Amino acid sequence: MKKALISVSDKTGVVDFAKELNELGYVIVSTGGTLEVMKKNGVDVIGITDLTGFPECLDGRVKTLHPAVHGGILAMRSSTEHMEQIKKLGIDPIDMVVVNLYPFKRTIEKPGTSFEEAIENIDIGGPTMLRSAAKNHTDVTVVTDPADYPDIIAEIREEGTVTPGTRLRLAYKVFAHTAAYDALIADYLRRETGIDVFSTTVTLTYEKVQELRYGENPFQNAAFYREISAAPAASGLTGAKQLHGKELSYNNINDANGAIELVKEFDRPSVIAVKHANPCGAGSAGDIYTAYMKAYKADPVSIFGGIIAANKEIDEKTAEEIGKIFVEIVIAPSYSTKALEILKKKKNIRILELSCIADKIPYGSTDMKKVLGGMLYQTYDNELYDEAELKCVTKASPSKEELDSMKFAMKIVKHVKSNAIVIAKDNQTQGVGPGQVNRISAVELAIKFAAENGLDTTGAVMASDAFFPFRDCVDAAAKAGIKAVIQPGGSLKDQESIDACDEHGIAMIFTGKRHFKH
Repeated sequence: MKKALISVSDKTGVVDFAKELNELGYVIVSTGGTLEVMKKNGVDVIGITDLTGFPECLDGRVKTLHPAVHGGILAMRSSTEHMEQIKKLGIDPIDMVVVNLYPFKRTIEKPGTSFEEAIENIDIGGPTMLRSAAKNHTDVTVVTDPADYPDIIAEIREEGTVTPGTRLRLAYKVFAHTAAYDALIADYLRRETGIDVFSTTVTLTYEKVQELRYGENPFQNAAFYREISAAPAASGLTGAKQLHGKELSYNNINDANGAIELVKEFDRPSVIAVKHANPCGAGSAGDIYTAYMKAYKADPVSIFGGIIAANKEIDEKTAEEIGKIFVEIVIAPSYSTKALEILKKKKNIRILELSCIADKIPYGSTDMKKVLGGMLYQTYDNELYDEAELKCVTKASPSKEELDSMKFAMKIVKHVKSNAIVIAKDNQTQGVGPGQVNRISAVELAIKFAAENGLDTTGAVMASDAFFPFRDCVDAAAKAGIKAVIQPGGSLKDQESIDACDEHGIAMIFTGKRHFKH
């Protein structure tokens, strides 16, 4: 008779699966809690001790680490020598291994989990059995996902056995599963020990959130995955709850992430409008309605079809204004009852609730970018500038109001694709110049947007993500009435820009902190 060894943490469907295996002539061997569940529910089962002749010990740490188990799994049926050896040793072949692992992920995600509790939930015997069975998939069926139970039973009933193709597919699932499991443990220990994130090798593990209709373009396939780690990104898009609208697309997710990262920069009520991964309007105020109106009026053309992120609750008055235009997504920590009723009247809008949207990105968090055949890996740009390091390099000094506007503008510009320029006044963007191949073009584009939207840049400030290579950016700013500039400095021709500011009576601050974003 064929043997199936079943030992699972996730007991979903396992009793029915075992009973059907009984009907198909399998002897069921089980361990610990799984054995008790089997017996309680009338499964014809024997304990692991009956198979090994050795008791479970060390608080269950040692149950299946025995030659009677691994010899039965790893013996190659096509090898006369293997089969004679296990017969001589009194070992029976094991034809199916059904195992899923101690819930390490669920354990470390629980608030207040101790280090000792996490370590105790590292499975040893389970991965060993899974890997053994997957290696010998030519002869052994290995099952780690309860979703596969029905198909396996159906195949045995129809074919009389689990087919080689299915066994190979199940073996692949095992190694994908154990690789993710080990990577999660390694990541947890890295965080606990404070080991440098840039180790010799980097192993990442993600779980699928959803299949996407397509990628950036309709002919591309895509899916959305969530990072599995000891500190889940609850304040990111994977922590959001969708309250209304159709599924998010690839571009929706990318753009929404940019909006979320930017709105985290602000503590005051703030609204960010994003289009094609670049901010097109931003506003901060004493209340979310005023902040939204600032963001909207900053560029009422570009916001159409864009994404709106707010760091405070959306109220009825704000929802009424949002409802006047078409936007793809609204993201906020919460919505008033009336606001939700208003927004839900628009069929195509996606409404996302992200209660932790205002939480800052922790220092040491990492960002990555896939390149052909490799990956770029870096820590997040968590900094803005050190106020103690700010240096006024011109004869004119900025006023307190101008300094406040500079800080607002610099928070925006660090999230604009380089080369990037932001013009701002009164906690509102006036013009955004994103992603240009030279800096003067970015300046001219920001000024152009401001003029087209009827915004007066007289007395505004200008922020740049990197230094000015020539004085032309300052000259263009002066023509637009800009009175103060903030930039990192560091160009060989800094003095040209300083002299230009002095000629035009413009104050300029060097931060010493570049914010390229590509």
